[in-house]
Amino acid sequence: MTDVTQPALTIDALGKKCPIPIIMLAEQINFVPLNAVVAVLADDPAAYTDVPAWCRLKSHRHVGSYELPEGGWAIHVRRNY
Repeated sequence: MTDVTQPALTIDALGKKCPIPIIMLAEQINFVPLNAVVAVLADDPAAYTDVPAWCRLKSHRHVGSYELPEGGWAIHVRRNY
């Protein structure tokens, strides 16, 4: 069993093409407390690689990407600053 942290914020970017999910994440990550997790729900295959890349670029932590039963992923990001 994996321990998945309950997200403090869920951003629904399903049906939106990159870079929209990244823009939504960038706009909203500062609304959660430090070390809290934001879940980005996305089904654009580009988001699967772009969100973790954005995390590395911006020094936030990509916690993991989890497949959604309806398709797409919940991409969890931990706010580092």
